[in-house]
Amino acid sequence: MPKASDTSSVQKVCRILRALSVPEALRLADVAAATGLNKATVLRLLESLAEEGFVERDEDSKRYRLGEHATLMGLASQGRDHLRDRARPWLMRLATLCGDTVLLSVRSGAEAVCVDREFGAYPIRANYLEVGSRRPLGVGAGSLALLAWLPEGEVEALLAESMPRIAERYPRIDESLLRAKVAESRRQGFAVLLDVVVERMGGVAMPILGTDGRPVGALSIAALNERIVERLDMLVSALREAAEALSPNPVAQAAQRPVLARALGRDTTHAAETMR
Repeated sequence: MPKASDTSSVQKVCRILRALSVPEALRLADVAAATGLNKATVLRLLESLAEEGFVERDEDSKRYRLGEHATLMGLASQGRDHLRDRARPWLMRLATLCGDTVLLSVRSGAEAVCVDREFGAYPIRANYLEVGSRRPLGVGAGSLALLAWLPEGEVEALLAESMPRIAERYPRIDESLLRAKVAESRRQGFAVLLDVVVERMGGVAMPILGTDGRPVGALSIAALNERIVERLDMLVSALREAAEALSPNPVAQAAQRPVLARALGRDTTHAAETMR
């Protein structure tokens, strides 16, 4: 992230709006920490945004959230061909099939944003990610899939930017682990993370590739570790079908599948044995 002194007013406003694009209302200190700006600057810009209707302040809790005009801007884009709209039936099918939590994530800068979620019928739910939740790229299976299919130079730059934050918030994830998981995901054709973000919970994910071969989104299934490991082949197959159907570039999507996984199914078995 550039230094605050090198950032224009427009960029500062964009940072604030991005920070507020989460389910929960934030304190002034939270917004300042998320944007890297000092509290005085954040307060001044929040007051201006509130006057224009883009931010609301709860007078009781003193917390901030996006305002009506920001919501209207989001609604104005609903008529486009959104991945979220096209993916919704697949989330429902996958949740019915596996019984667990199915997530759709997209990239926003150095972060992955959960843009949709569907619960299955299994009583123990992975409910720690809400729609609008953000994580650094690489944290979580869907987030890892978004990172792993980026060009190598971009992965390097993102790791350099995000590792200090990841190390502070997710003590089980270090740079060597992330690099190994990126390489493993590319080799297998899917991403798996178990027991490193939330204890006893894990996820398996598949990237959705765009026309240029870059990830435009990721589908993931989050569940208890054992439910991932015991059914890994089935979950990967179901995710792959959905990802290929949603990709605007099915040739690129199919090309990223490893030969061994297609012919023998061995990569998925090996992954189940080595993910812990």
